[in-house]
Amino acid sequence: MTRRRISWRFLLILLIITAAFTGLTARILWLHLGRHDELQARIQARHKMEFSIKVGRGSIMDRNGTVMAMDLSMKDVNVDPGRLNATGKVEFVAQQLAGILQLDAAGLSTRLAGRTNEYYPVRRFVPADVADQIREMNLPCVYFDNASKRTYPAGASMTHVVGFSNMNGEGSAGVEQRYNSWLRGVEGLRVTQKDANAREIYSRRSLDIPPQEGADIYLTLDSPIQYYVEQALREALETNRAAGAWAIVQRVRTGEILAMASLPDFDLNMFGSAPPEYIRNRAISYNYEPGSTFKVSIIAAAFNEGIITPDMMFDCENGAWFYGGRRLRDYHAYGMLSAQDVLKKSSNIGAAKIALMLGEERLENYLRDFGCGRPSGIDLPGEEGGLLSPRSKWSKISATRIAMGQGVAVTALQMINLVSAIANDGFLMRPYVVGTIKDHNGRVIYRAEPEVVSRPISQETAALMRRLMARVTEEGGTGTKAALADYTVAGKTGSAQKAIPGGYSDTAHMASFVGFLPAENPEISIIVVVDEPQPLHTGGVVAAPVFRKIAEPVMRYLASRPAEWQAVGGTAVAEASP
Repeated sequence: MTRRRISWRFLLILLIITAAFTGLTARILWLHLGRHDELQARIQARHKMEFSIKVGRGSIMDRNGTVMAMDLSMKDVNVDPGRLNATGKVEFVAQQLAGILQLDAAGLSTRLAGRTNEYYPVRRFVPADVADQIREMNLPCVYFDNASKRTYPAGASMTHVVGFSNMNGEGSAGVEQRYNSWLRGVEGLRVTQKDANAREIYSRRSLDIPPQEGADIYLTLDSPIQYYVEQALREALETNRAAGAWAIVQRVRTGEILAMASLPDFDLNMFGSAPPEYIRNRAISYNYEPGSTFKVSIIAAAFNEGIITPDMMFDCENGAWFYGGRRLRDYHAYGMLSAQDVLKKSSNIGAAKIALMLGEERLENYLRDFGCGRPSGIDLPGEEGGLLSPRSKWSKISATRIAMGQGVAVTALQMINLVSAIANDGFLMRPYVVGTIKDHNGRVIYRAEPEVVSRPISQETAALMRRLMARVTEEGGTGTKAALADYTVAGKTGSAQKAIPGGYSDTAHMASFVGFLPAENPEISIIVVVDEPQPLHTGGVVAAPVFRKIAEPVMRYLASRPAEWQAVGGTAVAEASP
């Protein structure tokens, strides 16, 4: 081979090498200095982390600050199966996690094996101390997410008012549902980048919006008063072999609910296992015919119109009266009774004749002013509005039956609100269960104020009705078992057959008592309803004693806290008066 051919080959190789290096250099310069929006987007997308920052729900407290609902800080334990399978330690990690979390090791190992995804939830809501134990084990590909679990320290107390939130942290009943948007707060948002080991690169955070903590809610309910109510109802349920029982304690001047209970109830920490009928708050959602407790509205309306006086006499027909082709009976046979004794003795016939004197138009108007036939507006979900048909649909005898609490339906809340209006100089107040809402810094962002809904009767009529209703618990009245030694009780008994298809049951009854005290200057009102008591079924025998069992300790409790009582009550009506 000649020297000339060798030179050409050497030159060719040198040119090829030079071109290669030149191309490589140009490529490197292009990669580093050129614009590569699409490539950069793919790289950033692969390393980008975008996630919401969870926030705990606010707490729910009673009026004294006793915690009824709160979030516990916990951890969710997760595994990255794709990376774990690459390490060959699936069985080891599964055994370690199963031992501390009380899981089936073989089952967990099977579920993790072969997966290529980055996320597998092993156990949600693990206590923080248990999560710390797992972290100290330094298991590969195991990581934790912050979590919180709703807990209810009082268990079944205030069940139907507090309500519960589901596994996703959404309120599903009671105050938890009604005030969900206040309690849950606002989640934060973080946009950042991660390294090859899926760890955040803190210096690469491009967006960090902190969360807003949920607000804390303070109820108007009082835990000691709630306890007295719940205990009295449990005894009544057992003693009378009843299907259910519910009660409400209300502050008459403001409309605040101090206690509300409905049995059967359930532990809020185990709401998932509660039967649907236990979850229902019957105090606000159960429509029932009130029976004789409803007579106070008819008699009050007649007094307010001036068409009767306390001493006006009525022929009660010795217990049986025919009107409109139908017979109306009294529980006991009476001859002539004064208007005030019609109330004291609870005469159906006397009340029916007063209703006819009042007339259908005035009767309907008064009942609607008393809040019948519409929801009261309480700040709880699930409230029913009762039943009061327009008078255009009444028959000839409708007024006589409505006068004795038949052909009309109310909830216990409507009935106590009606009676509270009599105690409150004729002012019908909107009931409420939430007093204040505070942000996480303790600043008050909402405070409930007493609200007058209507004024169906005058102050003079209300004062007269209070005196006459006090006679119901005196000797010869139907409510003597509700009387207290230290306070005058004004109230009314109610006994009603339950409506069934085609008429009324002969065996199923509703027994109730509603009243207020002290009668001369009322502070609280109480209603007790017992569903299908056996074998006795009258309100005076079944419900009145429960009223007394609630009222006695409640009044002692309130007397021990005069400063708080005077500070809250007494001024709302005067400010709202027309």
